[in-house]
Amino acid sequence: MHRAVFPGSFDPLTLGHQDIINRALPYFEEIVIAVGTNIDKEYMFSVEKRMSFIKKSYKDCNKVVVKAFQGMTVDFCKSIKASIIIRGLRNPADFEFEKSVAQINRKLSGIDTLFLLTDLSTSFISSSMVRDIILNGGDYTLLVPNVVRVSESNG
Repeated sequence: MHRAVFPGSFDPLTLGHQDIINRALPYFEEIVIAVGTNIDKEYMFSVEKRMSFIKKSYKDCNKVVVKAFQGMTVDFCKSIKASIIIRGLRNPADFEFEKSVAQINRKLSGIDTLFLLTDLSTSFISSSMVRDIILNGGDYTLLVPNVVRVSESNG
């Protein structure tokens, strides 16, 4: 089975994330959306809520599996027998950072990274920008899938 991992914090899931997932789907039998948790990072949404956003978005797609993980992405990939890491690139700065990470991951594990350029219509969207808009009471709904809605508790 050709299984890929698309890792990230997805705090929250954006239309940019969906663009990458949707365009990667034809190439793999299964894509594991790996929702990462870093104990040193503060999240707007709980891991359960972040996973829920993705599961609801892909409830009708049996090729998408959502799992939480901690630690190194390559270790997670090995544990589920994934052969590829998927990463989206919005701009040259993303490329420079992701290139270094991909080279280290390959050196450590032999796992390759597939880069997909985001569509122009979503290339300006980042989760951090969406969080800022939410925190400041702005209209974030044009940047996220319909399933992403802020509740009173955010969690």
